[in-house]
Amino acid sequence: MTTYLISGASRGLGRALTTALLSQPSNTVIAGVRDLNDSNSRSLATLPCGESSKLIVVKIDSTSDTDAIEAVSTLSTNHGVTKLDVVIANAGSSNIYGDLTTVKPDEVKELVDVNGLGPLRLFQAVRSLLESGGAGKFVVIGTPIASIGAMEKAPWPMFAYGASKVVAHYMTRKIHCESPSLTAFVIDPGFMQTDMGNSGARHFGFEKAFVPVEDSCNFVLSQIEGASREKVGGKFVSIDETRREVEW
Repeated sequence: MTTYLISGASRGLGRALTTALLSQPSNTVIAGVRDLNDSNSRSLATLPCGESSKLIVVKIDSTSDTDAIEAVSTLSTNHGVTKLDVVIANAGSSNIYGDLTTVKPDEVKELVDVNGLGPLRLFQAVRSLLESGGAGKFVVIGTPIASIGAMEKAPWPMFAYGASKVVAHYMTRKIHCESPSLTAFVIDPGFMQTDMGNSGARHFGFEKAFVPVEDSCNFVLSQIEGASREKVGGKFVSIDETRREVEW
């Protein structure tokens, strides 16, 4: 059995990843959702399962200091989960637009709490379970908008989002340095056609975002499957081939 934990699993890319992994054989997929009673969260139970695969749904709100810790305790006590092979820090928000002249400090703090501190809270909760397996993978869903070295190549006026993701990117690199048994890296799945992505696209005058969710899902899973510490540890990989070597 391979055990995955995915945050933000009820919608968008998180749901696509949950669906794909659950359909494969011999996977335990732990779906972290913000609200267990939300209709999208409840509908996860109807997803088809591959042979010997199973779904566990737990409450993980990225802004909670206790949710991820309590979820890990529940996994151990109620479900016999003693290790995690892959954790995907997918939950995030990008609903605040504006450059330095218009963005409000409170808006920046709001997104840092979700996009930056959320993955930190998650990692602190799952670290022991990832390390107990001997070769766990901690994957953060990131964005080229958070690149400092190539900022001019991502001109979108989304300071709050970019700044918040910088925190997540820095943390991922730090995990690589502090946890020699783990493979930690950032994946950019592209400008996805999720509800959040399409809303952002319309804000900037496009009909919809650019990358079908299925394409993003397939890319993310392929990168995780082939990932090793030597190959991608502490690095940023992107669905856009031209951004693979972009500076952090």
